[in-house]
Amino acid sequence: MDRWSPELDPEPEPEAVVIPEITEAECRKCGTRVAGLDGRYACGVCGWTNEWTEGHRPLPRAEDDPDYPGSDAPGNRLTQ
Repeated sequence: MDRWSPELDPEPEPEAVVIPEITEAECRKCGTRVAGLDGRYACGVCGWTNEWTEGHRPLPRAEDDPDYPGSDAPGNRLTQ
């Protein structure tokens, strides 16, 4: 008796998941050791932050957030 195996549709490739990397640096203002995500830091001692463009990866767009309401949502202050 032969076993019949149905033809299956190929599974779609899973989307790549970007996991942030915890990185460490020295605060440029007071020298405290600070940790951040993907090269973006904020010092809790003196309040220093590095420029957002210094990060290791581009920041995600608001539209990529699953909770993003859209630019035409009521109460969106950014479009008023």
